[in-house]
Amino acid sequence: MNALVRRGAARAGIPCIWRGKCFSSGNEPAESRQVTPMLRHLMYKIKSTGPITVAEYMKEVLTNPAKGYYVHHDMLGEKGDFITSPEISQIFGELLGVWFVSEWISSGKSTAFQLVELGPGRGTLTGDILRVFSQLGSVLKNCDISVHLVEVSPKLSEIQALTLTEEKLPLERDADSLVYMKGVSKSGIPVSWYRDLKDVPKGYSFYLAHEFFDVLPVHKFQKTPQGWREVLVDIDPQVSDKLRFVLAPCATPAEAFIQHDERRDHVEVCPDAGVIIQELAQRIGLTGGAALIADYGHDGTKTDTFRGFCGHRLHDVLIAPGTADLTADVDFSFLRRMAQGKVASLGPVEQRTFLKNMGIDVRLKVLLDKADEASVKQQLLRGYDMLMNPQKMGERFNFFALLPHQRLHGASQERNARQSKTPTSSVAGFGELVWQ
Repeated sequence: MNALVRRGAARAGIPCIWRGKCFSSGNEPAESRQVTPMLRHLMYKIKSTGPITVAEYMKEVLTNPAKGYYVHHDMLGEKGDFITSPEISQIFGELLGVWFVSEWISSGKSTAFQLVELGPGRGTLTGDILRVFSQLGSVLKNCDISVHLVEVSPKLSEIQALTLTEEKLPLERDADSLVYMKGVSKSGIPVSWYRDLKDVPKGYSFYLAHEFFDVLPVHKFQKTPQGWREVLVDIDPQVSDKLRFVLAPCATPAEAFIQHDERRDHVEVCPDAGVIIQELAQRIGLTGGAALIADYGHDGTKTDTFRGFCGHRLHDVLIAPGTADLTADVDFSFLRRMAQGKVASLGPVEQRTFLKNMGIDVRLKVLLDKADEASVKQQLLRGYDMLMNPQKMGERFNFFALLPHQRLHGASQERNARQSKTPTSSVAGFGELVWQ
């Protein structure tokens, strides 16, 4: 598998073989089962309270303040467990910057806007977007821009600060405040850090969530002759230091999120994603702006997508918890439903379609013409191939947007509320980019 392909691997890479009322998490040899601090913590928890949901398992493994993977690991880049699109090619972030400027123009050129990124990684994507804002300074010169980053990892927030500010001015830190860190970008734009979207000031904002929703905790359900049963994580009775999946003996509360007419026999639901989408929809409906969501996902068609990544390879989700990234594909049909018609939704559209509509071919040609060294040209071409190739990220990654109803001219409120997947040409990326 190409080392750069993160989370796009087919789910077949981790077998989930149902055996009666439990299924295997894989067949890794005993010597690979590392007893990590997180595994000890989870085993104590399960022994105390019983089997836990997959959602609780993901939340503990990824964001536990003492032992969580995101809290204490620098998981990005070639030495980490995965590489994201901004690390693959500068063009990706540049085109997203153009998307926000295009939306700002199309919605009336407000005198100020907030750029809000959820889970900003190393800050590379926001950095590329801010570079575009600087290059289009003549267009944005009368606009007051501020950056607001929602990040739970102290380690990553420090990396983001270094990427975006280069310590141009000393950072302000206040661990007890909702804004736990403040700085100024290289181009003079104020940057603030928060732990929760709800703490970000309300106002005209453009929201960005790139590979954010796919790490939110999911509940997994299997259809049985007795109805839906939730998949839980338990201790294997045969091996004292090994976890296994089991089925709950009766209905559990998260079952309420499953559609009554659901036809799949296995589903994953993410209540946390629903809460965030409702918050975004409420904000955009009241104050305007837009949200752009880019992630691996599907439109209500896939079943079991829960998987782990360690060192750019698929990793058994129940082995050595705390040492690998955990992820599940985003169900965009669920996000659309959770918007509850408060805003219009567009997509999902495949990444290669979105980037082509945004003019990636033109931008690539400009950069190739400017490049003097053959190695730089090769790097640009490799990055383009990774982003656009259907076998790599081109079809596995999707773009989805939330916009105010009034932004889509000529479309009725009713149509906007239910949103077909037909692209709307007036919105860049979902139709061809047209500067107004």
